Amino acid sequence: MAGLIAPLERKNGWSLAERAGETHPIGMQRLLGEADWDADGVRDDVRDFIIESIGDKDAVLIGDDTGFLRKGARSAGVQRQYAGTAGRTENCQIGTFLAYARGA
Repeated sequence: MAGLIAPLERKNGWSLAERAGETHPIGMQRLLGEADWDADGVRDDVRDFIIESIGDKDAVLIGDDTGFLRKGARSAGVQRQYAGTAGRTENCQIGTFLAYARGA
């Protein structure tokens, strides 16, 4: 989780491994590519992290996904799908964003 929210220009096996203090990416690549994930456990860990970070019982976390137009060979996860920013089906990536709002 810390690597995924870290201010890294690129989040890949090499950069995440370096951020974690590893000298080689093989362990991180294996974790990301071959490990069995407990979806409920990951959800619970993320929830706990958010609660600890925000720490406000009146807070609301709002999730939103949107498509970003992409061209070229260096963008991962690009496919033809609906892009909200373009209002049509295009080659794009989908980004999910979380916004924090505090109750009145």
